[in-house]
Amino acid sequence: MEMTDAKAAGGEGLSPAEEIKGAVGGFVSELKAFQAEIKTRVLKQEEKMTMFERKTLAAARPVLAATDYEAPHQKAFDAYLRSGDDDGLRGLELDQKSMSTAVNSDGGYLVDPQMSDTIKSVLQSGASIRAVASVVNVEATSYDVLIDTSDIGAGWATETGATSETGTPTIDRITIPLHELSALPKASQRLLDDAAFDIESWLAGRIAEKFARAEAAAFVSGDGIDKPTGFLTHTIVANNVWAWDSLGYVATGTDGALGNGDAIIDLVYALGATYRANGTFVMNSKTAGEVRKLKDGDGRFLWSDGLAAGEPARLLGYPVLIAEDMPDIASGSDSIAFGDFAAGYTVAERPDLRVLRDPFSAKPNVLFYATKRVGGDVSDFAAIKVLRFAAS
Repeated sequence: MEMTDAKAAGGEGLSPAEEIKGAVGGFVSELKAFQAEIKTRVLKQEEKMTMFERKTLAAARPVLAATDYEAPHQKAFDAYLRSGDDDGLRGLELDQKSMSTAVNSDGGYLVDPQMSDTIKSVLQSGASIRAVASVVNVEATSYDVLIDTSDIGAGWATETGATSETGTPTIDRITIPLHELSALPKASQRLLDDAAFDIESWLAGRIAEKFARAEAAAFVSGDGIDKPTGFLTHTIVANNVWAWDSLGYVATGTDGALGNGDAIIDLVYALGATYRANGTFVMNSKTAGEVRKLKDGDGRFLWSDGLAAGEPARLLGYPVLIAEDMPDIASGSDSIAFGDFAAGYTVAERPDLRVLRDPFSAKPNVLFYATKRVGGDVSDFAAIKVLRFAAS
């Protein structure tokens, strides 16, 4: 035994099998050490990831991978709609990156961003003046539009002649106050308790439908008392005597009828060239049905349908907006409007939307009181003309 050890220590006298066995033993030892090192590193990495996920969930930020995790603001808002539990809403912080829901000082709640976007998209896609008007978001109780209502003076001058003073343009301020638009849909408490569908989407659809109808009517014929001022509410005079603060009209030449349609061409060219490039016809479905029948001298229809899906129909090459709140054809009615509504009409609104839950007033139903601040008025009286169905 001592002789064998001595030979091994000197590296002499070992058989090939013993050399291989020694090499394999050394390799296994190194492999085990490498595995232990890798395992240690993996454990440390898992600890770091666990700490990171805890911090992410605690701060209510979106998780990195797709999971069943529900956004805190959606869960809190759904709980509020179903049962009136507002603890989740009160616990949310406005400064978190993934949240836009907060508690107002008066007890109202801002709507979940997804629900607010749904309502806005429905309003924008509806058949309303909003679709072609200028829409601005404001944080105040009113919105001021400054309009240059006159032209600056100018004249030709000689090299040595004195230059005389010319006229100075005047500025007109139009103030658009914001009014409160509200909706009050209801649902039974049993439906809220047992519903397996998306209550947010359902409620958003109900509110958007009510808001769209109310807005559309006000933008056309609102009297300005606790609602926007419609463009047809303003004084309307014959276009040849038109002056600022009023709209100009072109008569069809036939009382309560459209006639041969030449008046529509007159209406188009009654509008200034600056506005005509962005002109849009506005009328309701009944009026559109009459206009579609008009033909030119060669028997071609003046009306042409859109060539692509979603593209508006065109009349004399200009798009047509079907707004059902426009008046029907009648004696002396102003049933067709034409103009650059982006310049001629301004919709001002606050970006926030509030929903209050009332489980007491209509038991066993629960009322949802939604409010929005919006206003509208004519911002450029030269940008809109109307067609009056009258002899003169």
